[in-house]
Amino acid sequence: MEPIYVIKIGGDIIDNDSRLSKFLSDFASVKEKKILVHGGGKMATKLAEQLGLAQKMLEGRRITDAETLKIVTMVYAGYINKNIVARLQANNCDAIGLCGADGNLVLAHKRQHPNIDYGFAGDVDSVRTSFLKTLLENKFTVVIAPITHNQKGQLLNTNADTMAQEIAKALGKEFDVTLIFTFEKRGVLLDITDDNSVIHELDPANYRKLKENHRIFEGMIPKLDNAFQALNHNIQKVIIGNAEELQSLIKGDAGTTIRINSRNT
Repeated sequence: MEPIYVIKIGGDIIDNDSRLSKFLSDFASVKEKKILVHGGGKMATKLAEQLGLAQKMLEGRRITDAETLKIVTMVYAGYINKNIVARLQANNCDAIGLCGADGNLVLAHKRQHPNIDYGFAGDVDSVRTSFLKTLLENKFTVVIAPITHNQKGQLLNTNADTMAQEIAKALGKEFDVTLIFTFEKRGVLLDITDDNSVIHELDPANYRKLKENHRIFEGMIPKLDNAFQALNHNIQKVIIGNAEELQSLIKGDAGTTIRINSRNT
């Protein structure tokens, strides 16, 4: 099958102009078909605070009330998405920016929880892969903001890691997908204060042991859970690492590679 990269950019990289420029230059140079999924939580939080809207986070997830939904839609699907697209065009990468509502790209439903009201947070129901394939086959690089909708006129805020995972899973039926999560750290760390303590490979058994021994930083667990779930859906490996080392991540020379079976076992 034809290779494709689904790459999620997040963390402090989006807020740092020079680091974002380096990442986008490297991303533009990837010759294979590619999709970029982005978040942008810090900018949305800053704007909300400037407007006097208190933000609530629970386990790293934003509680999205009606006013916050307006802000994240403007920031994610507006400024950040179009800024990335413009800068990719400057790197001779023909990009098109979308969110999940465009062309019914990603349908979702309002998150249901027995005890917590997450507001207008959306959990993914389906990905319109035929739409993505048409864009990719016409040599577009697709840049996706994590705003979805429920096909009843309601926009929803969806976790960007989850968006990347669901898109990768959907494309895994027809492409050889590599899913890459990039952020400011060099990979999954044994010691959150030591950037050199990268765990180079993880499989489910090792992950369980590390979690049981509290060796995995709590904020990394949702990302890793997404990664292992993706491995059960036609994706051979997931890579987590530093956005500024993208070329090395693709070559397998950096970051943490997550597989069903580690090559070291």
